[in-house]
Amino acid sequence: MESTQRIEQMRRLVEKNGISTEKYGDPTMMRFLIARSMDVEKAAKMFVQWQKWRDTMVPNGRIDESEIEDELGTKKMFLQGLSKNGHAVLFLKGSKHFPAKDQVQFKKYVVYSLDKTISSAFKGREIGNEKLIGILDLQQISYKNIDPRGLITGFQLLQVNTFGS
Repeated sequence: MESTQRIEQMRRLVEKNGISTEKYGDPTMMRFLIARSMDVEKAAKMFVQWQKWRDTMVPNGRIDESEIEDELGTKKMFLQGLSKNGHAVLFLKGSKHFPAKDQVQFKKYVVYSLDKTISSAFKGREIGNEKLIGILDLQQISYKNIDPRGLITGFQLLQVNTFGS
């Protein structure tokens, strides 16, 4: 089956579950298909789960800065513009991070940061292989900055935000 046919079949399955695919282009749909080895049913299920997760985590389409004030106040992440290849560059200062007291706020902060980073580079022109560059500065990091739970959460949200699994 051709990719275009798989995408259309996936869209029908997703919409049968009450989820609109209208604002998502073929590259996004293809990303889910690739993540599930071109299995249309599995990709559609993954997309539906991802969209439900997004609706729960980001109910208004974006996270308001007032919801993550404490995390923003740490000034541990900065957008550094675009690389010469046009990829968004996110700079993380490890010495400014401390284990979060409020895990929900931390999760929202990670999603907020990823959304801001991605949107800064792509401005709605979806290409399907969107990439970002993360630079982690470990200078002056100490034991109190080590946060295994935060690291796991960050990578899980990166995976969910990107692939929906």
